[in-house]
Amino acid sequence: MFKKLVKNERGLTLIELLAVVVILGIIAAIAIPAIGGMINNSKEDAHIANAKQIANAARLFATTGDEVGTDNVVTLAELISAGHLEPITDPSSKGNVYLASETKVTVDDYKKPTVFKVTLVGGTATAKATYTNSAGIAKDASDLVRSDIVLDGVK
Repeated sequence: MFKKLVKNERGLTLIELLAVVVILGIIAAIAIPAIGGMINNSKEDAHIANAKQIANAARLFATTGDEVGTDNVVTLAELISAGHLEPITDPSSKGNVYLASETKVTVDDYKKPTVFKVTLVGGTATAKATYTNSAGIAKDASDLVRSDIVLDGVK
């Protein structure tokens, strides 16, 4: 009777276990790069949203009559000190904010502004990342797309 119970006992063989491990490995090899791509896309989308937010603050800055230099450039530091924005966290770094003195908005004509070109500079003083279009020229914030975001000079 005891031998009959032992013969009917079922379990996984070593080959079946190996097949499961191989299948899980293949799934992981496919899923990990896909997840990494989604993370990079979300960071690029966050940079675009931040650029649009800074451009909108510059529009507000222009309409309230705040003074801008002759170069038609408004820095993030000026927008923060005028009360139009708070410091914005750089999504590519861990807790660092965009550099307020180097992040800027260039306005085509300050008296009748129509184009707001944003250059975001994030990270720390030792590791900077500049976000402009692939030719190195800042675009109007409303026209930005993922391919315009350049992280540490690499696209």
